[in-house]
Amino acid sequence: MIDIKKANETAVSRMMAARPILRTVAPARDVIPGMRQDLLLHAGPPITWQRASGPMKGAVVGALIFEGLASDWDSAEKLVTSGQVALEPCHEHDAVGPMAGVTSASMQVYVLENVTHGNRAYANLNEGYGKVLRYGAYSDEVIAKLRWMNDVMGPLLAEALALSEDGLDIRALLAESLHMGDEGHNRNKAGSIIYTAKLAPLIARTGAADEDKAAVLQFLGDNALSVLNPVMAACKAMADAGHGVEGSTIMTVMARNGTELGIRVSGLGDRWFTGPVGQPDGLYFPGFTASDASGDIGDSTITETAGIGAFAMAAAPAIVTFISGTPEMAVNTTLEMYEITTAEHSAFTIPVLGFRGTPVGVDIRKVVELGIRPQINTGIAHKEPGVGQVGAGLVLPPMNVFEDALLAYAEQYSLV
Repeated sequence: MIDIKKANETAVSRMMAARPILRTVAPARDVIPGMRQDLLLHAGPPITWQRASGPMKGAVVGALIFEGLASDWDSAEKLVTSGQVALEPCHEHDAVGPMAGVTSASMQVYVLENVTHGNRAYANLNEGYGKVLRYGAYSDEVIAKLRWMNDVMGPLLAEALALSEDGLDIRALLAESLHMGDEGHNRNKAGSIIYTAKLAPLIARTGAADEDKAAVLQFLGDNALSVLNPVMAACKAMADAGHGVEGSTIMTVMARNGTELGIRVSGLGDRWFTGPVGQPDGLYFPGFTASDASGDIGDSTITETAGIGAFAMAAAPAIVTFISGTPEMAVNTTLEMYEITTAEHSAFTIPVLGFRGTPVGVDIRKVVELGIRPQINTGIAHKEPGVGQVGAGLVLPPMNVFEDALLAYAEQYSLV
């Protein structure tokens, strides 16, 4: 007889014990398992070109132009629809990417190692706000920025991290930033400042040209999301540490591709359970409304999966000025998430709740039984490729993914 309680305690304790360290930055083809020149990784569960959202298609086109494999939309589309270029989820390659999450072979990626359990996770570099690849933009200026990040910033960060004796402890950084008003998903202002401050002396010691050092530090300092991508990779490393526990009903992946949301469950292997994405409800930038919005998109829900993001909104009441709502709503959201989780995080605590640990370890049984879905806070992409971000808000996953996963669990473990 499966002891579900014990299995879940094992999975969540492994997630909390994981200590992800940022080791280096390197080309995706050199470090991501299974990466190759004719492969693009993307956010969320598997998707085809025909069913992809506007921002996902735009990011695919931009990545193929960046790689020199295509020159425009038509040539990029032909490569994908003919099967010359494959699309596969980041999560199936130990990686994550925000919004469209598209990662190509030569793109520089963060490499994080969970020193507790030995697994690694990867994420691409953050471009900042505005018209960027992850929101489906692919203009010349977008590609030019990506090339600078790849040719200048990535190698410089790798050189800087090589000068660090132990790498950067992202779990410790996250724990500190939660005490400074961040929640780790949409509000990363404190974390990005800490991240830049830790990198600055290392960057100063590199052999790079002074103008390149200054440009990289300026770029990191001006981007309030600089730390988001290494944080996402850290959360992936933590969640993966709890995956594959026999009998566990803990969710270890939650991700969206703009068309569908998919989850994976610790005790159900690598099977995806999918359903239609929701439409975020939030605040829109001037000139945009909900009618402009794409469906929910991105791997950044790995933060909620690991016990931060919307689950930690009580630590970041100012987040509501970006996603809508009230400070009371932020606190109540965190309190509600305790109802569907297994533990309180031993490393991530919330001052306003008396330093109570963040809710961690979503149990699919509790979601179905209580009818409470995991809350997500998120950026909102325009539904058309090439436009970019139009706002930020809140959204819920479809209930059917948890119901389907629970039925599959009952069948696999002969409970029906």
